[in-house]
Amino acid sequence: MIADGLGVLFCGINPGLMTAATGHHFARPGNRFWPVLHLSGFTPRLFRPAEQDELLSYGLGITNVVARATARADELAAEEYREGGRILAAKVERLRPRWLAVVGVTAYRAAFDERKAAVGPQKRTIGSCRVWVLPNPSGLNAHWTAATMAQEYGRLREAAGL
Repeated sequence: MIADGLGVLFCGINPGLMTAATGHHFARPGNRFWPVLHLSGFTPRLFRPAEQDELLSYGLGITNVVARATARADELAAEEYREGGRILAAKVERLRPRWLAVVGVTAYRAAFDERKAAVGPQKRTIGSCRVWVLPNPSGLNAHWTAATMAQEYGRLREAAGL
């Protein structure tokens, strides 16, 4: 679900089992990505995972750090994250989005060896692409509510001019 020159390329950690089964990103019912995307103003209405291709018309796309599907992200090995970071960087250099938005600070830290990274804009760039780390919308991430996540996603939307 990617294209050249996107405004924001969202990057999940890896496909969950529901995503792998359906082919739709953030497909698990408890995942808050789609509601937060709408609450933050990226989309004019709440999209269902099956409507993911419509994001392209808004200059948005979705990919993952690691391609292998798992039930939980903690099943991934450190080397999978590092290799995923290398593949993701090459993808970003090729597709040239304005912003890469990694959803999950732990995944960003592991993929790019940025141990002290925090949610928000990063100093790192990939080519001309800026990087923003967003909170993980998984229902397992109890530290963030949908409302507080929407505020952070909204900060990115404003920075991206979308």
